[in-house]
Amino acid sequence: MKKILSTLVLVVSIVAGAHAQYTNEFIRIGQKAPDLEYANPDGKTLKLSEINKGRYILLDFWASWCGPCRAANPGLVRLYKEYSNKKYKNAKNGFTVVSFSLDMKKENWMAAIKKDGLDWPYHMSDLNPRQWGSAACPLYGIQFIPQAMLLDPSGKVIGKYNHGEDAEEDLKKLLAK
Repeated sequence: MKKILSTLVLVVSIVAGAHAQYTNEFIRIGQKAPDLEYANPDGKTLKLSEINKGRYILLDFWASWCGPCRAANPGLVRLYKEYSNKKYKNAKNGFTVVSFSLDMKKENWMAAIKKDGLDWPYHMSDLNPRQWGSAACPLYGIQFIPQAMLLDPSGKVIGKYNHGEDAEEDLKKLLAK
C-alpha cells in the first residue's frame, strides 16, 4: 500500500511540475498585448493593433515543425469556423484568429497553412533564421509552443491557453445574447 501511495505522490508531483513548466508567467491577464507588425505569406505587413480594432482575437503562436502545434491545428480550425461569424458583446467586427509562426522557411510555413486548412486571413512571421530568435518571443514570453492568448477589442489579454481551442469557453461567454 505504501508503495502504491508513494508512486501516486510521485506521479502527481511530476504532472504538476510539468504543468507549471508550461505556463506563460510573462504575459498577465488584463495587460495590454504588445503590438506585432510582421509580414504575411504574401509579404504584406500586418499590424496586430489594426486587426484588433473592434474584434476579439485569438493570437496563436505555432510553427510548421512543431508536432504538438500541428496536432492542435484541427481544433483551432474548428474553433475558427464555429465562432468567426458570430456576434459578440462590444466587438462590432466579431472574432478572428491571428497566427504567428516561428518558422524559418517560408515554403514550410505556407505548406503547413495550406495542409492544415488554416483559412483565416491573418498569418504573420518574421521567418527568423534562429528558430526561437523571433522578436515576438521575448515580447510575449514565448518559451514553448503551441500557445495562444485571447485579446479583447481594446487589445488587452483576457485569456491564456496552451492550445487555441481551449479558448472556447471564454468565447461562449463573450457572445451577444
